[in-house]
Amino acid sequence: MSAYYTSILQGAVLTVGVSLAALVLASILGMAGAAAKLSGNPLLAWPAAVYTTVIRGVPELVLMLLVFYGGSIGLNNLIAAMGFDYVPDIDPFSAGVGTLGFIYGAYMTETFRGAILSIPRGQFEAGAAFGMSPVQIFTRITAPQMVRYALPGFTNNWLVLIKATALISLIGLQEMTYLAKQASAATRSPFAFFLFTGALFLIYTWVSLVVLRKLNERYSLGTKRGDI
Repeated sequence: MSAYYTSILQGAVLTVGVSLAALVLASILGMAGAAAKLSGNPLLAWPAAVYTTVIRGVPELVLMLLVFYGGSIGLNNLIAAMGFDYVPDIDPFSAGVGTLGFIYGAYMTETFRGAILSIPRGQFEAGAAFGMSPVQIFTRITAPQMVRYALPGFTNNWLVLIKATALISLIGLQEMTYLAKQASAATRSPFAFFLFTGALFLIYTWVSLVVLRKLNERYSLGTKRGDI
């Protein structure tokens, strides 16, 4: 029995790895999506609006299967169209990171967009009046304040994302939920293994809340503090 618990702990490390990698991808897509929606350019804003509307309107499990299988088919067709005979397999880790990152990029888009809109417009105008470039305005005015406004939504997205890794087990990623299911099938003791897995998710959630709450306090110095 102890060997099964050890394997689940090893899967727990993989769960953190795929969650953090997906978070980075989701944040990048979120920033790009927020910039597109706030650009005022219909050629950028319209695709970003479609992206966030579709992703947030379809259940995650359905999206996960669509993105995984649809992405695999699209990649295979693209490689075949380029004249290559060998089509590489997509490993479950990359597939999990890409799928979760793509889905939660839509939620991050709205989080970052709302945070930027919360910053008073006059601050951007003041920065421009002082001769700051757009890059300087972003790094000195937008980004520091955006972090404070975005942290509550960012925290919620992260907590949901890390729990959504359990769904990735359906595409073959051997994270802790997948291994718990395997152990349950082998020993016919599902309660113990899934309870252990649930406790690990609870620990991840608690640690995340503690860290992000401290970060929120750091960026809220001099302002009225709010709980995450």
